[in-house]
Amino acid sequence: MNSSIQIYNNIVTKVTFIIKQLKLKLTKSTGRTLAITPEHTISLAIFKQAQGIETKKSVWEIFEPKCSYKTLVVNMNKLTLYALVILQSILRMNQQRAHLVKHTDSTDIPVCLTKNGKRHKTMEGLATWAHGPKGWYYGVKMSITTDLKRQLLAVRFGTGNSNDRETFKKMNKDLMGVFVADAGYISKDLEREFYIEHKRVLFVKPRANMKKLATEWQIKLYNTRMLIELNFRSLKMFHGLVTSLPRSVDGYLGNYAYSLLAFVLR
Repeated sequence: MNSSIQIYNNIVTKVTFIIKQLKLKLTKSTGRTLAITPEHTISLAIFKQAQGIETKKSVWEIFEPKCSYKTLVVNMNKLTLYALVILQSILRMNQQRAHLVKHTDSTDIPVCLTKNGKRHKTMEGLATWAHGPKGWYYGVKMSITTDLKRQLLAVRFGTGNSNDRETFKKMNKDLMGVFVADAGYISKDLEREFYIEHKRVLFVKPRANMKKLATEWQIKLYNTRMLIELNFRSLKMFHGLVTSLPRSVDGYLGNYAYSLLAFVLR
């Protein structure tokens, strides 16, 4: 319990500092004083994801905040927008100190078990059927750009069948450096449109029948892509990115936002 409190207090310190730096006003100047401050509500949500705790109820039982469980859930979901503002500020800071070499890839995020996809209603309109590395799933797709230091630089969500190449152009339009992507991004048009002399270039991992055309240093560059896979693994296995428990769209979006925040604040 003591270690949990220490971890939580560290999160509170970071969240409070960033909120002050951004001059975010999370509470109204009039009205009843909140039983638990927005800073602590956001911190509890991040703590849940950082510790891989499955439910909000478990967090409520651990800390016993001075509010009802329902109030805590409502406030966590309501503060998702501010969590995204905090996340965006961290991404901008990471972009300013990013390594020259960057990686972009996407991953599938199921919103329910495959067998329940036809009956799922909560994320209807946002989630779609799509085919991923593990087969068919019903959910959304998350694309991220990270650097050689595994810093998160950009994030974008789309439907499960969204176009990776179009997403790549939009999320990286303001970033510079040497970009490495997998074979799914192979496109002469994309490489040509994305290229800026002396500032930006895209290297796409060659398909098996094209490896003989790649130079030794290009192969080494492509092999660094394993780092972005480690980021996906961390987000899914240790930061609770994938869930089927929320009962509202706000609950799902909050889960994704707090999971990403827990990852960048680790």
